[in-house]
Amino acid sequence: MCDPRSGQAGQLHVYNDGDVTLHGEIYPPIGAGNGRAALIVHEADGIGGNVRHHARKLAELGYFAFVADMHGGGAVLEGEAIPEALKRFRAEPDRLRSRVQAALAALSDISGLEPEDIVGLGYCFGGFCVLELARSGVPVRAVASFHGLLNTSRPASRDTLKARIAVFTGGLDPLVPPDHIAAFQAEMALAAADWQLSIYGRALHSFTNSSVDALGDPTMGYHAEADESSWAAMLRFFDISFKRSDRG
Repeated sequence: MCDPRSGQAGQLHVYNDGDVTLHGEIYPPIGAGNGRAALIVHEADGIGGNVRHHARKLAELGYFAFVADMHGGGAVLEGEAIPEALKRFRAEPDRLRSRVQAALAALSDISGLEPEDIVGLGYCFGGFCVLELARSGVPVRAVASFHGLLNTSRPASRDTLKARIAVFTGGLDPLVPPDHIAAFQAEMALAAADWQLSIYGRALHSFTNSSVDALGDPTMGYHAEADESSWAAMLRFFDISFKRSDRG
């Protein structure tokens, strides 16, 4: 799933989640910083070109960007190791949330910014991860999920949810069917969340990844218009989120 369009890695930053050593990547602001940081979480296999590409785009806009490592050691998984890792994370939600929170803590430490100055975004598996970060109650400013899974064993609570939430999904994505979208809408309503959902009618799973067509997987496909539109919508969403004082 890694996208080769911008494969050069950022600056290595080693951090830990308990006894697991993680290899994140730092992308400092290019030029003047905007006082914001962005935590970016990778697709199912690991850190690759797609998240690196978007990290650089955010750095060009003044964000202090940090790409998290969910698997440990900067590993990029292959074959059956990918679904096995995802199955374990889904079965152990506390482990997944701890791993994302460790990345957030590392970003806060190296950037000098508090969670309320940080946004999260993720792609596929990473989209699910940033939603779980928000559901855990961490007070990041906002999160954006691109073609991420929406169903969860730990739904958001009115008493804990603090982040604003944006979801960008494909109308033809078989991994995010209409009943999952409906359940997510109900979850957000019960949690009194500040949220928004954009559905791109002709888009499949992984619609932001320009190299995904090479996999030959009929469930996935790059969709340039959905990619460009969702990115622009995310930037507006983040800008508005930082302008709002109540965050709710």
